[in-house]
Formats: sequence, C-alpha cells, structure tokens
Amino acid sequence: MNNDKVKVKCINTGEEKDVEVGTPLTALIDIFGVKLPYLIANAKINNKTESLAYRVYRPKTIEFVDLSNSSAMRTYVRSLCFILAKAVDDLLPNAEMYIEHAVSKGYYFQIESDVPVGKQELDAIRNRMREIVEADIPFVQVEEETMKVVQLFRERGMEDKARLLETSDMLYARYSKLDEYIDYFYGCLTPSTGYIKIFDVQPHNGGFLLRVPNREYPVELEPEVKQEKLLNVYREHLKFLKISRLDNVGDLNQAKLEGRMSEVIQVAEAYQSKQIGEIAEEITRRFQEGVRVVLISGPSSSGKTTFRKRLEIQLLVNLLTPVGISLDDYFVDRDKTPLDENGEKDYESLYALDLDLFEKHMLQLMQGEEVELPFYNFVTGKREYKKNFLKMTDNSILIVEGIHGLNPELTAHIPQDKIFKVYVSALTTISLDDHNWIPASDNRLIRRIVRDYRYRGYSAEQTISRWDSVRHGEEKWIFPFQENADVMFNSAMIYELAAIRRHAEPVLMQVPRTVPEYSEAYRLLKFLSYFNYITDRELPPTSLLREFLGGSSFRY
Repeated sequence: MNNDKVKVKCINTGEEKDVEVGTPLTALIDIFGVKLPYLIANAKINNKTESLAYRVYRPKTIEFVDLSNSSAMRTYVRSLCFILAKAVDDLLPNAEMYIEHAVSKGYYFQIESDVPVGKQELDAIRNRMREIVEADIPFVQVEEETMKVVQLFRERGMEDKARLLETSDMLYARYSKLDEYIDYFYGCLTPSTGYIKIFDVQPHNGGFLLRVPNREYPVELEPEVKQEKLLNVYREHLKFLKISRLDNVGDLNQAKLEGRMSEVIQVAEAYQSKQIGEIAEEITRRFQEGVRVVLISGPSSSGKTTFRKRLEIQLLVNLLTPVGISLDDYFVDRDKTPLDENGEKDYESLYALDLDLFEKHMLQLMQGEEVELPFYNFVTGKREYKKNFLKMTDNSILIVEGIHGLNPELTAHIPQDKIFKVYVSALTTISLDDHNWIPASDNRLIRRIVRDYRYRGYSAEQTISRWDSVRHGEEKWIFPFQENADVMFNSAMIYELAAIRRHAEPVLMQVPRTVPEYSEAYRLLKFLSYFNYITDRELPPTSLLREFLGGSSFRY
C-alpha cells in the first residue's frame, strides 16, 4: 500500500478501500457511495462516535449513522442548540439563556434579558438562526490547556462553563467556535451549520420551546405534545436547585471541594422525603373521598419499587393499611404473549397482561370480597396460585405497581373516583452547564447498568444492547399516558451521578472496544467524568438510590 494511502472499511457498504491519508469523513460518504434514508450526522469510528469532520490517518472501520439513530440525533440537537445560543448572543448580547430540559417533544429554554423577549424578539432569533444555517458556518474545534479555556470562558462571562471545566479532571479541554462565538458541548457536532435545516422556536408556558426533528420520521418536526404536569415538576426542581445554590455540575463539584457534600446529600434526601410525605397526605385525603387504589407507573429504573415502599410507610403513619400488588403477576402465560412488529414476544405490551383477570380482582377486592392472587413464574413462563388470599379491610388501600398503571385501558371499567395515579421517573437531576442538560434517559440507563450488573448478572454490554428496545416500549406504552397522573414524583437526586460514578465506571470499562455497544459505553464514561467522586456511605439505608447501589434496608 502507498504510504500516502490508508485502508478504510465501511460497514454500511461492506467495502474496503485505500484512501488518501487525512481524508475527512464527509468525503468518505461519497467515496463509498453511502446512501441512508435520512441526514447523516456522525459516524462510528472503531465503535466510537466521531464528528463527520474527523480525518482518517490510520486504518479504520467506519459506520455512518443518520437521524434515525439516537447518537446522530444527539449530534443534530447539540448543533442546533449551539446555533440558538449564537443567535441569542448576536441579538441580545447581555442576555443569559438556559436550555433546561426535554419537554413536549422539544427542549424548554428561557432567556433572561434587560429587554423583554416577546414575539418580535423571538421572530428575530428564529430568523437569525436561519441566517446562520444558510451561511453554512463551520463548527471549529479548539483544544487548549484546561485552565486557558477556563480563563477564556470566564472572560466572556460564561461562569457555568468555567466552573465545570476547572472542577473537572482534565489537563486539556476542547471548546467550539462559530465565527467568534464560543461554547462548550461534551459530544460531537455536525461539520457546519448548514446541516441543521429542520427546527423552530416558539413560546411555551412562560418560556420557549426549541422544536427538533421527529425521531421516527426526521424530515419533519416533532408534533408538540402538552406536558404541563411534567413542566411543573421541572420548575419545582429548578427552584430547589437555585435555593440550594446548585444550578450546574460545576456548583456540585465546588460543594464537594468545600466539604459541603454531606449537607447536599441530607438536603436532597429530606426533599424527597417531604415530597413522598405530601403525596401520602393527598392520598389519605382522597381516601376519605372514596379512593381505594393507588396505581404507580413509570419507565425502567425510575425507582418505583423503593418509592412504593416509602409511600407505604407514610400511609401507615397516616393510619391506612397499604396492600401491594404487582402487575407482573398478571402476565399471560408466555406462549400467549403478543408479538411486536418484528415478530418477537412483546413483554412491554399492555396485552401481555391478563386485563380481564386484573379488572375482575380489583372490583372484587373493592367490594370486600376475598381474592386468591396469582403468582407469575418467570422461569416457567406460567401463572401459578400459591394460596395467597387477600381481603381488604375498612382502612385498606391497594398499591399497584407496574409500567401500565396510567394506561386508561387497564382500569377502563373501574370507577375512576376510586383510583389515584402516580407517575414516577428520574426526570431531572442537575445540568452540566447552562446549555447542556442531563437527559433523563441517561440517568436511568446508568442506574440500570449498575443494578443489572449487581443483582441480575448482566454486563453493561448486555444492558446497553437492550436499551433501544426498552426505550421503544416506553415511548409506546408509558410516556403517552404520563399526563394522566394525579401527581408526578421526580426520583432523581442532585448528587446521585457523583455517587453512582464509582459504581458505574468499572462496569462500563468492561465493554469491549470490538462491539457496537462500546460507543455508548464510551459516551457515558465521558459524561460521568465531569462529576467529582463522592462516597455513598452517607446515604441513608432508605435512600431511593440504594435500590441500585445496594445497602438498602428494604427487601426487593
């Protein structure tokens, strides 16, 4: 092979070619003739996600990914947020913009400015974003010593980014430029602004919504979905963060350096206890009005089980007798499980449950009758009966836990005034900085990786490989019904990723570089590296995080 050439293998086409040393990935798309249904936004290089601006200097295996892939969508959204930040800075140079969390199929942001931001200003921001896209400005990556980058951000009044980087364990740091505007993102961007064609900004519940491409069909915008209850939970949590002086990860790291982490843990745990107590008070009040069933729902690794156990304690304090039932025991026999669109057994489906039997038992119990509860044997895949009889007393209240608890079809024939619904999820913890939020799905995935390894014998590779399927089931069977809840409980804690880091890293490091799951493991390791280690020895044995880390006083 010529010294000026390097061998590259393209997974998409199955071809190997010798190409010029230093060829960018953008050129390799044409060289290999890669055709994908949607916009190609990044690529996996030896199972590690890289920008399309990446150049090959040594033999590589490359897989290009389009917007149907979650990694590519993250790159697109990250680049779009950069464009939004520059547009705001161009038009309102003294303003502060905060991109806070995902809601209503988009991203909620706020702008604090001397000039009130109304329709005229928002229209100007949208138009400026389009001008930036049309100009096709390259995103330029710059790497320097971390303290020089910290100084640069501090000089520009970007204290959130300066503090994040100066409290991280990095000798060198990268930042990105659009013309003379600089920002910081922990993942890759598109090569230039011209890639970002589909977006919008609009007013939304006292702030603004950044709209993004549809995940299933990314040539059009996601439809806006009303999620007012979810937004209220976010707002309440943000108030708590501000009062705690912990707006971002840099603040959390600083608290650790100042020896305040014990106080942070105690306050966070007390805050959750207060919320659970308030939910128990509301259920008790509604019990006086006739409520007899509490349905607890939420996606994977939300801490539903610990929440249920702590709620039951609070209800006992309120002189009610909670009786727990798991929806899992109402699975149909495995050979009757419905199939998904790929012909695989769909255990996430509502119809994997015996709805008729569940409804019958709920009605009988509420009428004071005795019922023999089923037990589902996950080894044999069969329903069994073990003489587990249940009869409610005058002060009994049923606590039913399962992912379908908020689906109206589950309780279609049960009087709705007898039901109280709770949605539990790790909704938000703390942002990396003002423009980098922490996705709830990342929080839950890290929890699940640790729990699966500790209690179920699954490797991080196995857990990551199943995650897309889990997320697909959540999008279909859980998230559409979350606004049906009477109350929402945010199970995430501001300190938890700092505590879980030492448990997650050794498991993630075991993922081989040779498997596709390595790219996700590498991303999560990079993401966790921003958190300073803290010990979890100060976590109380009733902490919700103990469900994943171990040491809980509850039995699971």
